[in-house]
Amino acid sequence: MTNALPPLHNGHAPITLQELFREALYAFEEWDTELTEPIVTFEGRVIPIGLVFEAMRECDDIVPMNIVGAVTERLTKPWEGEGPLDQMSFSTAARVMRVLVRKRLLANGGADIVAVTSRTAERKPPE
Repeated sequence: MTNALPPLHNGHAPITLQELFREALYAFEEWDTELTEPIVTFEGRVIPIGLVFEAMRECDDIVPMNIVGAVTERLTKPWEGEGPLDQMSFSTAARVMRVLVRKRLLANGGADIVAVTSRTAERKPPE
């Protein structure tokens, strides 16, 4: 499913993927007690937010400060960056958010949910 998202180019994400990251972050913020992972849409495709965060794991672009605040307020320890003015990369933010999604799914029991399909047509034995 990650191939449904635009690829990184030499560690840089296209603006559409950066905007999708922001939408995924907002969807996480609004995630209450549902068992299933929130989704976002991209070019008509429905994508779980965890896949958006996963797609940004290798992105070296710097996160805008308003997104840094939304990510760091969820941490249990204060965040300290290594760059000038404690800048955070999308890679760091994506890794933090991916862990938070997994923790939320485990806490809600959503990680144990599996899709079950049923056969709608009876198979006839060969004649």
